[in-house]
Amino acid sequence: MGESQRIVLGITGASGSIYAIRLLQVLVKAGYETHLVMSPSGAAVLKQECGLTLDLREPDLESLVCFSPAWSNRSPLVDSGMTRSRQEEGLLLYHRHDDFMTPIASGSFLTRAMVICPCSGSTVSGIARAASANLVQRAADVHLKEHRKLVLVPRETPLSAIQLENMHRLAQNNAVILPAMPGWYHGVKTLDCLVDFVVSRILDQVGIDNELMARWGE
Repeated sequence: MGESQRIVLGITGASGSIYAIRLLQVLVKAGYETHLVMSPSGAAVLKQECGLTLDLREPDLESLVCFSPAWSNRSPLVDSGMTRSRQEEGLLLYHRHDDFMTPIASGSFLTRAMVICPCSGSTVSGIARAASANLVQRAADVHLKEHRKLVLVPRETPLSAIQLENMHRLAQNNAVILPAMPGWYHGVKTLDCLVDFVVSRILDQVGIDNELMARWGE
């Protein structure tokens, strides 16, 4: 698998876990080599918002990838057979948040991009200061220093001046700040439409074709 097919996905402790789940499902179905890392706070929010309890040492990725919220009107995007197949093929890989010896902690491990979705304020702060306090922050630091695409999806409101300064600093260093702000101009009928709007914009930023949303003028 070439680096153009590798995506790093970080999940941290901001609200909006469903965006990460949907993004992961799309990547898995499309056959991208997806490297997943989740902070303890990310797992806590996932449990609170989606009812999923994950062991961060050995998480049940099938429950995550095959998840469908109670309010959704659609069938699960990915089934358990596809999840197992992708794991067996080495296309869905999990890295512990405290494992700094894993490939994504090194700039020599080539990737297409990294997305942190949702991205907490503390994660933004850590990346802005190159703290590398966990693997999410370290992998993000790697993408910045190697001049690779880094997309941060904050979901916080209102924003303090400190948070804005951190985001500005990262934007100046070529990170993409993509707040989870779904549009309403594309014929919204369900919550699924709003989730897909944000996920589609993320995929656009990392150069992955998708038809998750109706585009303006089309």
